[in-house]
Amino acid sequence: MRRTALFFGSVFISLTVACATPASLSTEKTTLRLAHNMNESHPIHQSLLHFAELAEEKSDGALTFEIFPNGQLGSEREAIELTQTGAVDATKVSATALESFSPVYALFSIPYLFDGADHYYTVMESDIATDIYDSTADNGFFGLTYYDAGIRNMYTIGTPVLAPEDLRGLKIRVQPSETAIEMTRLMGGAPTPMAFGEVYTALQQGVIDGTENNETALTSNNHGEVAKEYSYTEHAIVPDLLIFNQNRWESFSSEEQRILKEAALESSEFHKELWAAETAEAIANAEEMGVTFHEDVDKAAFRESVEPMHQQVKQDRDLAPFYERIQEMRKEGHTND
Repeated sequence: MRRTALFFGSVFISLTVACATPASLSTEKTTLRLAHNMNESHPIHQSLLHFAELAEEKSDGALTFEIFPNGQLGSEREAIELTQTGAVDATKVSATALESFSPVYALFSIPYLFDGADHYYTVMESDIATDIYDSTADNGFFGLTYYDAGIRNMYTIGTPVLAPEDLRGLKIRVQPSETAIEMTRLMGGAPTPMAFGEVYTALQQGVIDGTENNETALTSNNHGEVAKEYSYTEHAIVPDLLIFNQNRWESFSSEEQRILKEAALESSEFHKELWAAETAEAIANAEEMGVTFHEDVDKAAFRESVEPMHQQVKQDRDLAPFYERIQEMRKEGHTND
């Protein structure tokens, strides 16, 4: 996507013209700013490019995006703040990063919230997810769509993690999130909050004994060069979310909103295929690096260890309604078992 202006020097272009009706497309070209922290080869960047291309195509060139990858505009937190204020129009962040802006997003980080991929996809493509996205409108932003970020598992330098007792005494890097910290503590590990970009060096220098993430981190971030034991704890499925500035969104006509929603949903489906291929390739490459993948994990024991977190959510008046709706979908048979 060709940049048309420098970020700090560009100006907002009006979305309305005197003769336009509320449902019409503007005759002016509008360039929107979108930030994320992945590199240009990552499936997320490719999917966001696809989103931008679809929006431009469907609007006959009226809606275009200037994309800032690689954390050019700051960390995830900084990008969220820029989106809140409208300095950028949209950003892609992990749902975990949104916890400090709205407690409802902590729900996605609850371990074993989903039974598996089928349950997860059903929830994320239902009214439940939409209601969660819309709950932050008063905070200046809302969620437009989600992107698959895989299933999170434990991986370590030494002993594989097959049961909670294997985590005892191990320093495990977690995202800077109270939910992730509590999860690791209950599982038996010593949680060590750390920015993602610091993980490789921390593993290499023995500052941490392991971390948790999806398989692609082993290769795209070279964690597999140091951490050779990957254990399928499958403890969390945390989506990436595309959030949008609320005021900017409300300035669009209904037709422009429809186009952006449609483009976002299509890019989410596009991303699923990219992610599946990327994960398969990452596993194959990691095995060549000497990484061993362990599937004989006592997931029932891990689920039991974090049960206090589920009980706490049930008592939370903000989270409980969403939690119960998600569990109802499990009861209805939308699972991966």
